[in-house]
Amino acid sequence: MKKQYIILGLLLVCIQFAQAQFTLDGEFRPRAEYRHGFGDLIADDADAGFGISTRIRLNAGYAVDAYKFYLSFQDVMVWGENRQILPYDQNNSFAVFEAWADVNLGEGFSTKLGRQVISYDDQRIFGGLDWAQQGRNHDAAILKYSKGKFIADLGLAFSQDYSNPTGFQSVSTTYSTTGFFTYKTMQYLYLKQAWEKFSGSLLILNNGFQETDGVSNLQTLGTHLDYKAGGFGIAANAFVQTGKRQGEVDVKGAYLLGLDLTYKASDKVGLGAGLEIISGNDGDAGETGAFFPLYGTNHKFNGFMDYFYVGNHANSVGLFDVHVSANFSLSPTSSLMVKALNFSGEQELASGEKSLGTEIDLVYKKQLKGYALVLGYSQMFAADGMYELKGTTKDAAASGQNWAWAMLVIKPKFLNGTN
Repeated sequence: MKKQYIILGLLLVCIQFAQAQFTLDGEFRPRAEYRHGFGDLIADDADAGFGISTRIRLNAGYAVDAYKFYLSFQDVMVWGENRQILPYDQNNSFAVFEAWADVNLGEGFSTKLGRQVISYDDQRIFGGLDWAQQGRNHDAAILKYSKGKFIADLGLAFSQDYSNPTGFQSVSTTYSTTGFFTYKTMQYLYLKQAWEKFSGSLLILNNGFQETDGVSNLQTLGTHLDYKAGGFGIAANAFVQTGKRQGEVDVKGAYLLGLDLTYKASDKVGLGAGLEIISGNDGDAGETGAFFPLYGTNHKFNGFMDYFYVGNHANSVGLFDVHVSANFSLSPTSSLMVKALNFSGEQELASGEKSLGTEIDLVYKKQLKGYALVLGYSQMFAADGMYELKGTTKDAAASGQNWAWAMLVIKPKFLNGTN
């Protein structure tokens, strides 16, 4: 911890000498949650969970013509996790969330090196996962090109750890960090062209996962399309996966298809409707047809209660999600979002059942003087297939599956200098 405080102190001292070149801002985000069926069906005899967590960040940026530098410190604290007068942070959550340099190479080229957020389009495959207090980052190098409304990014990553004493020597580069599609290697190409009303992107992604005898490589290929004209909008996703996922499981015929329509009915009402189909496991031994959206902001999709693809549902029956939504502007500083989602398995469960249930999500936002208040409530109306999928019975599960939360967001800007 002393090293982090020394770095922070040096950073603050440097700002005193070059204020015009620095930006310094922060974030204070406490969130209280009542969980009675969040992420999974809760048993009838189980007590609801309640807790408060706080994310704090301190972000510093420095920009000159030759390069940009960015540093973000983060800590995630659960209220009460440390006993009284404990001389250290018990959960060891203090971290460098981002630390990167973006070097200008000239003629539209630059390279971004270091720990960074990788986010594209609607964040379906790559996203910052900002909802999660810890967020999502990558240690990577990206060669970037931009000209007019065209961009091209070539991303590369090679992961290593020190748990193996020889891990950073030529003798061995075995990577022991696993889980949640943590990769040993990553290579991707992202291309995007925008026009006046339409934009389209192409993503070609390869992830290498460490195995005992080598690396399994999983390829994800797809496109995101976006069209807007007046108050009407349409967005589409189409992705396929092939190769091998973690555990050397062959992936064949895995796909994700999504379509969303939006319509601004008035200055105060916006409407939406859409569907998403994600392929599931075909049941054959040694292979799967299940698609997984990897490093996206999965909380944004398939319901806020996180029953699908948020640390779960990775090799299951897939998903057919049909949803409608409405956004209401209640005042210049407040809004209400209402969304209904109906879920079915893309494939049948063992019983032949497909229907999984319906979820209702409500989110209220209020912008106040210098900070924001966000409130949410969600209710899951489970169908027979959901009980089978989650390994419980209707009688054993609580009759009401719900989740409520309240979040305060304060983002102070301590310094906003320009050259």
